[in-house]
Amino acid sequence: MKNILEIAEKVNIPEEYIECYGRDKAKISEKYFEEVKDKPNGKLILMTAINPTQFGEGKTTQSIGLALGLNKIGKNGIVVLREPSLGPVFGIKGGAIGGGKATIEPQEDINLHFTGDFHAITSANNLLCAVLDNHIFCGNELNVDANNIVIKRVLDMNDRSLRKINIKGKKVSYDTGFEITVACEIMAICCLANNKEDLRHRLGNILVAYDLDGKPVYAKQLECVGAMMALLKNILKPNLVQTVEETPCLVHLGPFANIAHGCNSVAATKLGLKLADYCVVEAGFGSDLGAEKFMDIKCRKAGLKPDLSVIVATVKALKFNGYMPIENITEKNMEYLEKGIVNLGKHIENMKKYNVPVMVCINKFDTDDEEEIEYIRKFASKYDVPVVVSEAFAKGSEGTIDFAKKVVEILDNTTSDYKPLYDLDLSIEEKIRKICTDIYGADDVVFLDEAKKNIHKAEEYGYGNFPVCIAKTPASLTDDAKILGRPTGFKITIRDIKINAGAEFIVAYSGDIMTLPGLGKNSRYKQYENLY
Repeated sequence: MKNILEIAEKVNIPEEYIECYGRDKAKISEKYFEEVKDKPNGKLILMTAINPTQFGEGKTTQSIGLALGLNKIGKNGIVVLREPSLGPVFGIKGGAIGGGKATIEPQEDINLHFTGDFHAITSANNLLCAVLDNHIFCGNELNVDANNIVIKRVLDMNDRSLRKINIKGKKVSYDTGFEITVACEIMAICCLANNKEDLRHRLGNILVAYDLDGKPVYAKQLECVGAMMALLKNILKPNLVQTVEETPCLVHLGPFANIAHGCNSVAATKLGLKLADYCVVEAGFGSDLGAEKFMDIKCRKAGLKPDLSVIVATVKALKFNGYMPIENITEKNMEYLEKGIVNLGKHIENMKKYNVPVMVCINKFDTDDEEEIEYIRKFASKYDVPVVVSEAFAKGSEGTIDFAKKVVEILDNTTSDYKPLYDLDLSIEEKIRKICTDIYGADDVVFLDEAKKNIHKAEEYGYGNFPVCIAKTPASLTDDAKILGRPTGFKITIRDIKINAGAEFIVAYSGDIMTLPGLGKNSRYKQYENLY
């Protein structure tokens, strides 16, 4: 690895704006944003995917690989990624730094504590919870209803035992629970904030509870926003690291895409667009989750215009979506591929709804058969979508040259006419129904009584014009993780909604989605057993 100051030089960031965390990672001062604000933006390339499987579709690997390939062919490219959460790092997924010869460094630091961003968010969130409880204990001047507290404590770890807890005290007693840090509103706020003033404003608007008359109680009323800002003083500074081929990479924040909006920070994306001619970003899980939220929440809120959408697919995942048995998944089988490839078709259709050019990237594995790859090419051609094969994992930049050339060709010969899926003046129910029918392919939406009640409350208090963030399983286009492929004739059930008044979107909970995952039987924490 090169010294991080040498990496900064490659994108012309003066040393005075680099805040080093050791020799291999750094934060970029917010003051540098002023230096580059008048520079033209590069092209914004979104990396999304089909519905993910346990095998990993390689979206991060291909994001890194594309940036490597762009630099290999003489273009100025940068990749901007989300930070890994310790939940999946020690859970089923493992790390989030790419794979093989398309990774970022320092791998272990990025996967674990990194520069302390997640710790700062966890601390700010839990301080707010403690202050709220203390307010009730010390007299409760705001008449907070302890049975109507909506904010929860968080930790950056999978621990199903903390999903439901009871707070017991002399003056405070109520049922609540923990969420994972990446699902909390403060994470979303930090990702969407444009500057410190915007951050402070949004933190103050966090709806923490309702009073005994049913009126909202906000964080600013508890007079702790300044303390939260102190904990978050470095949170808007993007983190600078490097790829294995020593090209610059920004890694900054990132909520889960199944229970939040699933993208890196607005600050990092906007900086990446100033630092390079081609800025590659990713959105979590498939187009039905991260990409939809990237388009309908992040781009809309931040004034971003994506120039290209790349859908990552693997032969294995498509056969899995055709219900091929896992034990045979590496074997050539055209029958299962033909059944499962309809999942890719739906994701292509989804991305085309945003009037942005679309292409497909096949993340190639050694077990893939050429006939299977050719079948995917022919299938995508029906949608007039180009397909490239990437071998980023095995070959690094050498395996992504064709990928990079095709991206440049598309961007040179097409234009984006990006527009969000829905108008904000639709009702909350109409926006939810639009996403569920147009993006998931549902016939209709079922709203349970609790959801109806809270939707009415959100609209009554003036939040009806917020965009919607649906929390849903990533494994299926439906709200049932076991239903694969491209299902039809189904309904989405919305059991409840939450007002994220600071982040400025409505969260709608579908099916049995959990905001605090659990560890699996064969979780990745075991891989550390003999390392220390």
